[in-house]
Amino acid sequence: MKYNFDKIIDRSEQHAAKYDERFKKFGRDDIIPLWIADMDFETAQPIIDAVKKRANQGIYGYTSRPSSYYESICQWQRRHHNWEIDPNQISFAPGIVPALSELVHEFTEPGDAVLIQTPVYPEFYDVIEAWKDRKVIENQLIEENGSYTMDFSDLEEKLKRKPKLFLFCSPHNPVGRVWKKEELERMTGLCIRHEVPIVSDEIHSDLLLWGSEHIPTATISKEVAGQTISCISSTKSFNLAGLQAASIIFPNKEWKNRFDSFWGGLDIHRNNCFSLVAIEAACRHGDEWLQQLLVYVEENMLFVREFLHTEIPEIKVSLPEATYLLWLDCRELMDYKNLWSFMIHEAKIGLNNGADFCRSLDGYLRMNVACPRVVLKRALEQLREAVQQLHMR
Repeated sequence: MKYNFDKIIDRSEQHAAKYDERFKKFGRDDIIPLWIADMDFETAQPIIDAVKKRANQGIYGYTSRPSSYYESICQWQRRHHNWEIDPNQISFAPGIVPALSELVHEFTEPGDAVLIQTPVYPEFYDVIEAWKDRKVIENQLIEENGSYTMDFSDLEEKLKRKPKLFLFCSPHNPVGRVWKKEELERMTGLCIRHEVPIVSDEIHSDLLLWGSEHIPTATISKEVAGQTISCISSTKSFNLAGLQAASIIFPNKEWKNRFDSFWGGLDIHRNNCFSLVAIEAACRHGDEWLQQLLVYVEENMLFVREFLHTEIPEIKVSLPEATYLLWLDCRELMDYKNLWSFMIHEAKIGLNNGADFCRSLDGYLRMNVACPRVVLKRALEQLREAVQQLHMR
């Protein structure tokens, strides 16, 4: 089936956060939203068909997860990432961010520190600092000509401070790195040496670009698998975030039971009836749609890079290896103190502020390019016009 990613879909009646929360986020609601990481594309037809079939039953009661649900997830990971998972190792969670928050709560105590690598998804800060007296330790990535690598010397120094957990982002959001085996081996080796458990957020692991290969952290070695909690979900890959479903893979029963007991105490231990069928349909029948999506996203990224290079060379962008997110270096455009206001009130586009991803970082913005190209073109043209007006002052 040929999918049409150029199709414009009116999301104004869907209560889509990307649109409805513009005023709350930016102080105005007339901007083009290219911020929150969901897509303006219809999901795969097999998923739509499965959800419609479920809806037509007319009863939306308590829903259990059959073994086929977990088997489909295992089959997807085996097929795409050569990762053999025991279904009994998987726990359900209503999302990866709630899962990260609970893991920090359950596996740390007040006064403990948690390690992150910045710039990184802002919720990594939030899920640590939301709990009383938990502290963030930052290991900043090294940037050189728009490319990011791990600072292993600093990483080891931070691990020597004995953080209780290391929240690891793979593939990385926002810089788009797909970590190579050698990098993962070195990183995990340091964590093992210093006995720091790894929580590996791999929600972007299916959004691989330019032939990149994702290596699940837990597959590096048996020893690493025994020290790693992996967080995966089809919701990012197939634009299903509103259905709220994630899978958390544990290395042992003790850790899994501690995690499950929390959600059981909240009586959150069942799917909503639509996420159940949507996730299974995605894992079993979503390959064709995903392949076409990734081609379109690559073309959007090339379009943005060429436009900026030609029309606004002060903004630098490197192509990511994964995700549908671009990390824009705007430091040559203007002082960072004015950048955020300029994008909102003059260019009238809504992006993510780079300072949210690293509190010591200014002059960067994150752009979501998972939208029809005509929308992206309009946003870039508005940006070009605003920059031209800026240069005329």
